[in-house]
Amino acid sequence: MKLLKDILYKAGIIEVLGSTNVAITALTFDSRKIEKDSLFVAIKGTQNDGHVFISDVILKGSIAILCEEFPADLNDKITYIKVKDTSAALGIVASNFYDNPSEKIKLVGVTGTNGKTTTVTLLFNLFKKLGYKVGLLSTVKNQINNDVLLSTHTTPDAIQLNALLRQMIDKGCTHCFMEVSSHAVVQNRITGMHFIGGVFTNITHDHLDYHKTFDEYIKAKKGFFDLLGNDAFALTNKDDANGLLMLQNTKATKKTYSLRMMADFKCKIVENQFSGLLLNIDNQEVWSKLIGSFNAYNLLAVYATAILLKEDKTNVLTTLSSLTSVEGRFQHIRTGEGVIGIVDYAHTPDALINVLKTIADIRTGNEQVITVVGCGGDRDIAKRPMMAKIACDMSNKVILTSDNPRSEEPETIIKQMQKGVDVVNNKKTISITERSEAIKTACSYAKPGDIILVAGKGHEKYQEIKGVKHDFDDMQVLQENLKLFEK
Repeated sequence: MKLLKDILYKAGIIEVLGSTNVAITALTFDSRKIEKDSLFVAIKGTQNDGHVFISDVILKGSIAILCEEFPADLNDKITYIKVKDTSAALGIVASNFYDNPSEKIKLVGVTGTNGKTTTVTLLFNLFKKLGYKVGLLSTVKNQINNDVLLSTHTTPDAIQLNALLRQMIDKGCTHCFMEVSSHAVVQNRITGMHFIGGVFTNITHDHLDYHKTFDEYIKAKKGFFDLLGNDAFALTNKDDANGLLMLQNTKATKKTYSLRMMADFKCKIVENQFSGLLLNIDNQEVWSKLIGSFNAYNLLAVYATAILLKEDKTNVLTTLSSLTSVEGRFQHIRTGEGVIGIVDYAHTPDALINVLKTIADIRTGNEQVITVVGCGGDRDIAKRPMMAKIACDMSNKVILTSDNPRSEEPETIIKQMQKGVDVVNNKKTISITERSEAIKTACSYAKPGDIILVAGKGHEKYQEIKGVKHDFDDMQVLQENLKLFEK
């Protein structure tokens, strides 16, 4: 419980009707989650306008309303606060309500198209092994020390974020590593939060269903670094074409990492095998169980972040070598017959290229690469033919299938993917709508030594069809069918 006047500090108040000297028990922007004596924040969203529900939330128990426009019918028992942008104000009042937790923990945000989940998870595991109590906010899960909480969004809303950070602090966490999505930046979910560091992995074609243009997508990513203060560091991938752009205008200390050019933190791949990577990081060799050049970038970003957080170089490199891959990120198994099965979250053109290029770098050339891939429904349709073309150009056999079709018909999505399959690749490509059947077919094609890639869903344990999430696990289906292969 907090006084309303304390919660509103720095919220950009334009006008107040009523008293701010009232006690607030809860904070919400969801009219379905009203508690007695709560503050309701009326947000104009893409689908609903919270201002429509003001009279309803008052009847349910709200004692104060934060809005952009005062309602026509005012209740003299209610306090109304007008601000220019309620979505931005929400982040600030949420921080105040939970005693500004981001200022009491070393919070590092990681943004980019690919590599966010792997990077934050590796950072979380690294700092745990270094002896710290740590928090994790990721696409796969949220975690407070050893307590795992399921994740529904890449970046939670401002209230959830601050509540989670408060829990982390209450449980003794000193660090938190967090994925920062482009949606979160644009929707002000991180407004009012204090980051000690920001990391940029890369930026490629994705989320244009939301951002509309690639330039807007870049601006959203850059917006995170623009928020960093002069007590923070901004670490960027110099090998990415837009890496240095992220550092423009930031007040933070600017640092770079690279595999290909001069940078503050350097890495070279010495060996790349299915058993792991041998890297030379800042002139010291390190063996990692992770695979592929994209993971070399992730590991280098993790190392650089740890050093910027003042950790000992030798301790970091030693501990880094003990870290294992993240679930659903180039997660692989091998049968007794030598068939290799790989599950990866690759759901963007660049991510799929990275995975297939990694396979190409390691393979001998005598084995087949069999790729199972689909594209999500209600998402950027421009990448669908691109994904199919990449799979066909870089594989010996391709099975186009359903991913998470959501509200769309899976056959429609597959037809759009097929536009990327040229005449030369027609013979090696088939379409099977049922994902489990597609994986089973890929396994039936495989001969000893072949490589099966199941791309797109990675760690997900469901398939979303017409608004319903059905149990589905790519790795489980792959394992079951590869066992049949061994028999």
